Amino acid sequence: MQVVILDNADAVANYGANIFVRRLQRQPASVFGLATGSTPVALYQKLIQTYERGEVSFRDVTTFNLDEYLGLSGDHPQSYRHFMNQQLFEHIDINPGNTYVPPGNASNPISACEEYEQLIEKHGGIDIQLLGIGRNGHIGFNEPSSGLRSRTRVKTLTPATIDDNARFFEDDEYQPHLSITMGIGTILDSRQVVLLATGSHKADAIRDTVEGPLSAACPASALQMHTNAVVIVDEAAAARLQHADFYKHIERENQQLLAQLGIN
Repeated sequence: MQVVILDNADAVANYGANIFVRRLQRQPASVFGLATGSTPVALYQKLIQTYERGEVSFRDVTTFNLDEYLGLSGDHPQSYRHFMNQQLFEHIDINPGNTYVPPGNASNPISACEEYEQLIEKHGGIDIQLLGIGRNGHIGFNEPSSGLRSRTRVKTLTPATIDDNARFFEDDEYQPHLSITMGIGTILDSRQVVLLATGSHKADAIRDTVEGPLSAACPASALQMHTNAVVIVDEAAAARLQHADFYKHIERENQQLLAQLGIN
């Protein structure tokens, strides 16, 4: 696991966006796994800016989103499909038909989960999977106790996650308590995983992810098993890491090596 500790949230977004840009420049027909939530928004803004400067095109890209609320149609203002359209898809040259989000209004959610897995496989798997992380260590909607080999499925949200997301819903508005989410096993199948975290409220989750035991109690700790996982955090989110200075040393050495090899 590569741990990158940067000064602030803007630097985190820049570093993460550059990973996607470099892959896209090498492989225009990339398959990206995307995430919703407040943390990825800054990264999406960086990608939009890169596109507007003419440095990349998304016309051959395929995307798969991590999750969706069960019971919300794609045009619902609180749906993750709506979120992605507003925050990214409508601002780049991607083919909307190549952007996939789990169908929250599926008549048979169980079958829809199986079909989502098959669709990812049909497209050759995910090249880079973007993740945020919840305060309890969840990735996607894989809450604590989720199986570390789980696949796309219907999940019940914890009261803590429901409370965290309540700010996006009006007081009298229906807020789903169920979701469709990629499983941890599905995420681990991605060729690269990029996890972003900013703010002191994520510090415990990042500590448990990076330095804690591999445990379903912290679903993100499963990334310790991935051969190409990058955890990018700001100083506040890194505050509880015991070996933060060592991770910074490793990153400096890595950057020097890449510079010697002419790799940016």
